[in-house]
Amino acid sequence: MSAPWLIVGATFLFSTMGVCVKLASSEYPAGEIVFYRCLTGAVLMLGLSRWQGGTLATRLPAMHFWRSLSGVISLVLWFYALGNLPLATAMTLNYMSSVWMALFLIGGAVALGTARVDGRLIATVLVGFAGVALILRPTIEEQQLWHGLMGLLSGVIAATAYLQVTALGRAGEPEYRIVFYFSVGGLAAGALTMLWEGLHAHSWRGAALLLGVGVTATLAQLMMTRAYSTGRTLVNASLQYLGIPWAFAFGVLLFDDKVTAMAICGMLLIVGAGLGATLLRSRSTASVANIGDPPNTA
Repeated sequence: MSAPWLIVGATFLFSTMGVCVKLASSEYPAGEIVFYRCLTGAVLMLGLSRWQGGTLATRLPAMHFWRSLSGVISLVLWFYALGNLPLATAMTLNYMSSVWMALFLIGGAVALGTARVDGRLIATVLVGFAGVALILRPTIEEQQLWHGLMGLLSGVIAATAYLQVTALGRAGEPEYRIVFYFSVGGLAAGALTMLWEGLHAHSWRGAALLLGVGVTATLAQLMMTRAYSTGRTLVNASLQYLGIPWAFAFGVLLFDDKVTAMAICGMLLIVGAGLGATLLRSRSTASVANIGDPPNTA
C-alpha cells in the first residue's frame, strides 16, 4: 500500500479509536483504558518482532524511558479529553503538536542565540493559538474549560514525544521496538491508576470497546510510521489532518455533537498552522535533505 493510502487509513483508524475511547469512558476511567490499549499494543509488537526475526533488546533504555514517560502522559490526558469533550474538539487539540514543535524551535533559537527567529514561524504559532481560542470558546461556555486545557496539554507533551521518537529512529531503533517500550510504559502507568482506583467489572460491550481501542490504535500507529518512513513528509503531514474531518463526522453522526461556525474556523486555523509549521521546518532542514524527502529513521 502506498504512503498516502497508509496515512488515510491511519487517520480513519485513529478517529475510530477516538470513538471507542469516548464510548468506553462511560464504563472505565482514562488510566484503565490506557492500560488495555497498551496491553494490546505490547502483545502485537511482541508478535511482530518474532515474525520479523528481530529482538526487543535495546542499547538505549534511558531514551525509551523518557519517550514512554512523555508519550504515556500525553495519551492519558488525551483519553481524558476524548471522554469529556466533543470528539472533533479533543482530536483537534491533540493535533496542535505540530504548532507546539514550531514554538519549541523558536524558544531554542532564542535561548541558544545560534539561529535567527523566522517571523513566519511566529505567525504560524499565533494562528494556531487563535484556532485554539475559537475552539475553546464554546467549550468554556459549556463549563468544560478544564477538559479543554487537558486536551491542549496532551498536544504539548505529544510534541516532545514526537521529537524523542525521531531521535530513537535516527539512533537505529526499529518501529516495533519503539512502540513496544511505549506500550510497556503505558501498561505500568495504567496499572498504577488501577491500583489507586480499583478494577472495574467488564461487560461484553466494554471488553469489545477496549479491544477496539488497542487494535485500531496499534494498527494506525504502525501504518503512520510506515508511511513516514517511505513517503513524502509534506504529503503525509497534509493528509494526516484528515483525522479532524473523520472525527467531526463521527461526532455529529454518533454523538450528536454541535456544529458551530466558530469551532469549524478554529479547526481550519489549526490545520493551516500545522501545515505551515511543517513546511517551514522542512525548509529549515533543506540543506540536509530536500523538501518532501522521507524522514531519516535509520
